[in-house]
Amino acid sequence: GHRPSAGRVGGGLFDPKQLLASFPDAVRKLDPRVMVKSPVMFVVLVGSVVTTVLAVMDPGDWFGWAITVWLWLTTVFANLAEAVAEGRGKAQADTLRKAKTGTVARRLTATGEERVPGTDLGVGDRVVCEAGDVIPGDGDVVEGVASVDESAITGESAPVIRESGGDRCAVTGGTKVLSDRIVVKITAKPGETFIDRMIALVEGAARQKTPNEIALNILLASLTIVFLLAVVTLKPFAIYAGADEQTSMIVLTALLVCLIPTTIGALLSAIGIAGMDRLVQRNVLAMSGRAVEAAGDVSTLLLDKTGTITLGNRQAAEFLPVKGTTAAELADAAQLSSLADETPEGRSVVVLAKEKYGLRERHQGEL
Repeated sequence: GHRPSAGRVGGGLFDPKQLLASFPDAVRKLDPRVMVKSPVMFVVLVGSVVTTVLAVMDPGDWFGWAITVWLWLTTVFANLAEAVAEGRGKAQADTLRKAKTGTVARRLTATGEERVPGTDLGVGDRVVCEAGDVIPGDGDVVEGVASVDESAITGESAPVIRESGGDRCAVTGGTKVLSDRIVVKITAKPGETFIDRMIALVEGAARQKTPNEIALNILLASLTIVFLLAVVTLKPFAIYAGADEQTSMIVLTALLVCLIPTTIGALLSAIGIAGMDRLVQRNVLAMSGRAVEAAGDVSTLLLDKTGTITLGNRQAAEFLPVKGTTAAELADAAQLSSLADETPEGRSVVVLAKEKYGLRERHQGEL
């Protein structure tokens, strides 16, 4: 995973503002062409329409109206859950998009420099970046050497050196130049940069269904067909048994919706989007839904960096002398050897010797 620079978007799943903002999207998702992607919810939608027509034809049937209201609530809730999850992803993407569109590039021309929005850059454009500038797009350094802060993209806290003519010439849009001056040749087309791909992933636009989701969709569709056939056959049996009045279309539709796995079908896509959103809130970008599922099974994590996930301030706790040496002699030698060490570890050795053995801190000139 990568750590995007997007800020955390507040509010839970049932935040009233988020629900209100997502409601228009939920209503738009009632389009049958959208609903048909989820067979279970499509059946509920058809059932809602059927019960509505029957209730209108018999306005005095309060039971029919109650069933109609509940079916429409079920359908809208399913869409609202997905719309809320997508809305949170879009809010994260908007944060990334602002960082991208707000970047101004200094493009080199035949006569000098011109300032243009970073989104206007094309492949082959050359831009100048100096200390403090944000690199406007993905490209290669063609002139100069600079230290670059890539923590927003890679999570690496330490600056990295990027120079022309070597293996370390590639730079990513959205990273910051900390020192010196470089000329970058843009290599990515507009809309195809690393940040653009991150935005698409966060929004859920590039989210592909995982094997588990596909398998569950097939199971839900199969169960829906089985229960649909079972309910359809109830009507002929009821007519044969003389109980036709007790098995009206409204009752059968309600029974069908109760039997089919509505909740799982309603929340399946929302669960996938919400999983990626939970990771983004913690500054981790899942590259696919499969990665989110795999993360759920992880019990041991091996990392190749320490500074990225730790504070990097290990503290000396004890002096352990070998045979023939006292702890005081070791503390004295350790303190002398650590005087010039400005790292947290080196300073902690000096402090430990002072606190435990009363050795005052000395300057190298006193040695």
